Amino acid sequence: MKRGYFIVLEGPDRSGKSTQAKLLKEWLEGRGFSVILTREPGGTKISEQVRKILLDPKNNIERLTELFLYESSRAQHTLEIILPALKAGKVVISDRFTLSTVAYQGYGRGLPIKTVNTLNTIATCGLKSDLIFVFDIPDRIFAERERLALKLSGPDRIESASAAFRKRVNRAYKILAGKQGMIRINGALSRANIQKEIITRVRRLIGV
Repeated sequence: MKRGYFIVLEGPDRSGKSTQAKLLKEWLEGRGFSVILTREPGGTKISEQVRKILLDPKNNIERLTELFLYESSRAQHTLEIILPALKAGKVVISDRFTLSTVAYQGYGRGLPIKTVNTLNTIATCGLKSDLIFVFDIPDRIFAERERLALKLSGPDRIESASAAFRKRVNRAYKILAGKQGMIRINGALSRANIQKEIITRVRRLIGV
């Protein structure tokens, strides 16, 4: 059986990636593909429990501990969900993957990027995605969306971090979007235009 496809959507919080991940799943299923939509941190029972620890604003977690928690969640997620699905020929869409750890724990927390990349490789058993869409949104729009969301739901532990941390993460995605192999998505575009761009790229990959 042919190996499936692994598609990742990355970007800062409220960049629109989660919405587009759901829309892509619907589009692919409408064309007969078997699709797994998952997320990080999370995706498995254990990984979702780790997610609760990571996002609980009551928890004071050291940055190195935080990194290892993310990687532990990712290892379980990769081995239990992603690799078996790909082996079965399915399309896996993940809302975040290793690039998020580079952005948040590397650029955001200031941990060595080399260390983050090494642990990412170990946790994923060296798995590489077929497509990585990186959402990049202007600082002004990012700030507006952040203010609105915090009014509606309140901050989790990551969102409760300093404004300087959030700016470093948003800046990191701008840098990472320009790296080789990344597909930059202008998060300021309309939902329909973003979906069109993503589908165009996915068509090239899967040949439909």
